[in-house]
Amino acid sequence: MSFQPTTHAPHRDAAAGSPTAVSGKRELTDQLTLLAGRVSDALNDFTEWLAHYGETSRDHQTFFAGGVGQAAKALYYDHKLLGTAAVGPMIFLEAFVPSARRFFHRPTRFPIADAHYAMGFAFLFQVTRDEVHLHKAIHFLEELKKSRSPAFEEYCWGYPYDWVTRNGTIKEQTPLITSTPYAYEAFLQVAELLESEVRGQKSDVRQDLLAEYEQIMESIARHAFNDIKDFPTSENASSCSYTPFDKGGVINAAAYRSFLLTSASQIFNREEYWLTAERNLNFVLDNQNRDGSWYYAVDGVRDFVDHYHTCFVMKALAKIHAITGHAATLKALGKGVSYYVSNLFDADGLPKPFSRAPRLTVYKRELYDCAECINLCLSLRDRFPMLESTLEKVIAHVLEEWVKHDGSFRSRKLYLGWDNVPMHRWGQAQMFRSLAYYLRETTKHDSQMPKPEIRDQRPEIRRQQSQARRGS
Repeated sequence: MSFQPTTHAPHRDAAAGSPTAVSGKRELTDQLTLLAGRVSDALNDFTEWLAHYGETSRDHQTFFAGGVGQAAKALYYDHKLLGTAAVGPMIFLEAFVPSARRFFHRPTRFPIADAHYAMGFAFLFQVTRDEVHLHKAIHFLEELKKSRSPAFEEYCWGYPYDWVTRNGTIKEQTPLITSTPYAYEAFLQVAELLESEVRGQKSDVRQDLLAEYEQIMESIARHAFNDIKDFPTSENASSCSYTPFDKGGVINAAAYRSFLLTSASQIFNREEYWLTAERNLNFVLDNQNRDGSWYYAVDGVRDFVDHYHTCFVMKALAKIHAITGHAATLKALGKGVSYYVSNLFDADGLPKPFSRAPRLTVYKRELYDCAECINLCLSLRDRFPMLESTLEKVIAHVLEEWVKHDGSFRSRKLYLGWDNVPMHRWGQAQMFRSLAYYLRETTKHDSQMPKPEIRDQRPEIRRQQSQARRGS
């Protein structure tokens, strides 16, 4: 069974105008206003924390990002018994002493995090029209320009460390089709804001920025089209490589690429982009399981089903459907939503990491899952209204349980206590963007919603600029 999307407004009967109905609507508006106000407060506290903490952090992969961890992980994939003994101490630390990450690798800047921060601040600019937030979004795009993969002609991004996988080591700065689309979205979102500003103000500086960002987006699309490889799986479908150098088969990689090329095909009027995107899309649709789920990959080995990868696939399909109206994509989303709400939430109605786990996990819940859940519900609630209650429940839970006193978010709920190490790539940036996205959507659609107050960050920005000048 799959959920059926809403394609038209529900019938409004005579009772809709009754005092009871009006009262219920007012109560719902009051609840949404209260939740949006709490989200606004959380975003205020988070932006202040981010300004003080800085833009580099450790990561959930920190234990395995340095030489010792990489060697242990490689041994695990080559010799399971010996490798288990080698990685065991790090898994123990991850489960019981997560702060020990500081002994394994330095704080690092992550392009995925910068892209999410850029999008989050762009949302805040849309909510407040405060130029400070637009400047912050542009700042993170400038950082993305610096962190692009230097060995490639076109703009693309990877990880800032060597990533040991079961199929070998992916060297740092190797472009990943699961990373690059976030940068594309960030440049696109800010470019759309600049285009609106340019129309209104005719600013030469912003016209120049807009032209530059459009060129970067074109470059990203060329990379996704030319450097990422296709591998036919049927007459009408192809999987794609995760990097320019592997053999493909990962479901979310094809979904990411299909979205990027679908978007670029319309923005830049390139039919060949859509033809390639369509084949990747068909691969994703063809490999949806009968129950509505997707395995991580089609190699017969990585057949786990987890929360955030399921969200990755479905949010890409949601964007493709929004752009194209592709009927088969909407049908797949209906099956996917049905599986998602039935299998990837626990008895409390909160995101759980796996419905089909590949191994023992050392945590009960993950910030990343909550962030992607919020993002997915916002992307699909117009077509699947039952996601509205999930959205509100998860946001309320995050605000109640995951926000720390300093304004940052907890990273994981462990079986004993919490992992409180702030990790920009592993949840902080994604949650910031998701909550900012929620605030933008809520204030946009509810005319009765008071305009949230996002505190002025100018004094902190001036302080940081002064420190930078003194240090240069």
